Amino acid sequence: MQGSSGSGEVLCVVGARPNFMKIAPIMRAFAAAGSGLSARLLHTGQHYDAAMKHAFFEQLNIPEPSIDLEVGSGSHAQQTAEIMKRFEPVLDASRPRAVLVVGDVNSTIACALVAVKKDIPVIHVEAGLRSGDRSMPEEINRVLTDQLSDLLFTTEASALSNLTREGIPAERVHFVGNVMIDTLLFNLQSATPAAESLAGFGVSAAPGEYGLLTLHRPSNVDDPVVLERLLRVLKTISETTPLLFPIHPRTRGRIDDAGLAPLLAESGITAVPPLGYLEMAGLMRDARVVLTDSGGIQEETTALGVPCITLRENTERPITVEEGTNTVVGVDPEAIMACYEDVLATGGKSGRAPQLWDGAAAERIVAVINAWAAEEAA
Repeated sequence: MQGSSGSGEVLCVVGARPNFMKIAPIMRAFAAAGSGLSARLLHTGQHYDAAMKHAFFEQLNIPEPSIDLEVGSGSHAQQTAEIMKRFEPVLDASRPRAVLVVGDVNSTIACALVAVKKDIPVIHVEAGLRSGDRSMPEEINRVLTDQLSDLLFTTEASALSNLTREGIPAERVHFVGNVMIDTLLFNLQSATPAAESLAGFGVSAAPGEYGLLTLHRPSNVDDPVVLERLLRVLKTISETTPLLFPIHPRTRGRIDDAGLAPLLAESGITAVPPLGYLEMAGLMRDARVVLTDSGGIQEETTALGVPCITLRENTERPITVEEGTNTVVGVDPEAIMACYEDVLATGGKSGRAPQLWDGAAAERIVAVINAWAAEEAA
């Protein structure tokens, strides 16, 4: 283990939208009576849409961050460097017992690297996931963060073999389940009804008759040829299943730059601004099919039992394919159409919730951290 610091506080870091759903149950578990250690929340500001950040924090009942580094956008190198520069003085001033990071965004690796160089233990939630694709910035962030971490919490049992292969001692690794599913199950009853969201966006389809689409990976949206190919097959799908498309600002920019906005406008795809968590949860729950290149949505659709078509060549969440409702099809239009037609014909893959995706992962995480801290202090 790394050397300890004087404080009984765990500094929890969030940076981008996917982190918010992962940190909410952890903060709740730390706040529970008898949790032992206290937790403080730091937001790096990597996700710089202030309105969306506020909506997520409010909907998920996440306490306002004690610290906001307000880093904003930039290239991967610029953003990572700026987070490190602004995070270092925070650690110098507070010397937390540990730094807890989640997921695989730039904030994850940046804060982990600063902490480990200051001899402050690093805790990584959602460790051990691997796509095998080093061209994905997230894959680099995952691999490096795991190498720096003292405690590694995994969402699926198979992650241990990835970590063992990379030389990480098994005693650092704890299989606890999936905090994303904690958040989903905790908030599902409060989710905005799909019919309400559809009506608000002028989509006439009933629950169970529409599809939900998300698209943001650079490999899908940065190449105009790939982007146009995807939008054309999605347009074809939208002729029989209307698609609601909460569109990432970066994706919107790439569509406009490539001159593809008319293609989108003349389809059965309804492009809408990014949605809050409760709106997305309701729409996922009642969708006929979800088409995505997001990692978290692969997990959420598996938990909900909704067919998911993943528009990528690989996934770092293989359990969603092996046990869940996810099918990874890549970006070939024929493969996408074949999978979609199978969903229409059969209702799609039937799956089950993987082991420990039961809504209690955060409690298990905090229990392990408390035991670890007590052992280190003894």
